Amino acid sequence: MQLVKARGPARRAPVAVTGLGLVTPAGIGRDAAWAGLCAGQSTAAADPGLDGLPVAFSCRVPDLDAAGLLGHRLSRRLDRFTTFALLAAREAVADAGLTPGRWDGARVGVVMGVGTGSMQGWQAEFDRLADHAPERVSPLALPRSVPNMAAAEIALDLGAQGPNMVVSTACASGTSALGLARDWLLSGACDLVLAGGSESARLRMTAACFAQMRALSRRADSPEQASRPFDRDRDGFVLGEGAAVLALERTQDARARGGGAAPPRAPPAALLSGFGASCDAHHFTAPHPGGDGAARAIRGALADAGLAPEDIDHVNTHGTSTPQGDAAEYNALRQVFRRPPPITAVKGTIGHAIGGAGAIEAACTVLTLGHQLIPPTANLDTLDPAMDLDVVTKAPRPQRIRAALSNSFGFGGQNAVLAFTAVDPYPSPVAPPSERVSSCRSSRNPSL
Repeated sequence: MQLVKARGPARRAPVAVTGLGLVTPAGIGRDAAWAGLCAGQSTAAADPGLDGLPVAFSCRVPDLDAAGLLGHRLSRRLDRFTTFALLAAREAVADAGLTPGRWDGARVGVVMGVGTGSMQGWQAEFDRLADHAPERVSPLALPRSVPNMAAAEIALDLGAQGPNMVVSTACASGTSALGLARDWLLSGACDLVLAGGSESARLRMTAACFAQMRALSRRADSPEQASRPFDRDRDGFVLGEGAAVLALERTQDARARGGGAAPPRAPPAALLSGFGASCDAHHFTAPHPGGDGAARAIRGALADAGLAPEDIDHVNTHGTSTPQGDAAEYNALRQVFRRPPPITAVKGTIGHAIGGAGAIEAACTVLTLGHQLIPPTANLDTLDPAMDLDVVTKAPRPQRIRAALSNSFGFGGQNAVLAFTAVDPYPSPVAPPSERVSSCRSSRNPSL
């Protein structure tokens, strides 16, 4: 495994992404999720659980047989967000060609990003208590609901006895977890880290709160068109859910064992090369309008990876579809890049998974590097005229990508950015058959 050389001396070494697992509204499993993201069709639809609310639609993970996949006893114990986390972790381990029984569990860490934890579980138990039946409240309600169970259940299932932690930085949680995982590897605390994020905040209380904040799209007549990042007519995000877990190892360790999974599946062709974080310290929910904090995080990730802005070939944006959020991210990109590289925003397809979003988007960035293919942004019909951007739309775009960023921003002014680089040799970009490559280019700069 040869590394892509970064411009200038890297401040710290990269770590290898040797496997990944995905649970998303676009599909369950890495291959199904990637196919769904590349299709670029919104998964938003009416949500019976939200009936009667100002916003009654969401992006839901397809029905899954948790009992069949995990066993009846375990599936009963798990909340929805921990179910997603465990399924993604199992896939990441298998994808990396690892066998839990053969590793030194004390050298395996788990770190997950979670924003809200068991919102659905708490709602059910509160309903029982409200019915004046405290004896009907489950004794499992508290232990299965705390956010750290996303990491704890993975450790219990796979025998990971190293550091075990959950990071909560709102919608940047999954990205922050991946940054911490790299620290553990480079410090020597672990030889393998399973890192990512998981969330299932798609419930009545969450939807009502976000609706009251006017953060959600109100396109009740056409929910499939509601999430439209960077579009002129965007009016808010769509609640989503899901999880992603990446298996991370030091590059020399991955090289020593042949880089990961045995044929026919090879590990994703990517290295986690840099991480940057900052806080706006501007407002408890709104981003800094000029994108100053986000720009600092982007620059931090570039410096950590030893990369210059011109080395970046693609950005997987936070792109929530909110008027303020997308404008702030655009301003951050313009602060860092003379001309921002091609971008995408997968929330147009799968909505906003809150604490799980950053990990899902990081996994998408890894697959983008591996396939040399940028998935499209759904529902971008007319680019915001104030934005000078090259947004991939309509169909995936084959492109040579050696380095890419994944952005995440959250309440409290949280900003977190990951820099990924390709592993040489990597495949040449090949357009999907019978699909048209398209983009939404700024009218202010047609040459983009």
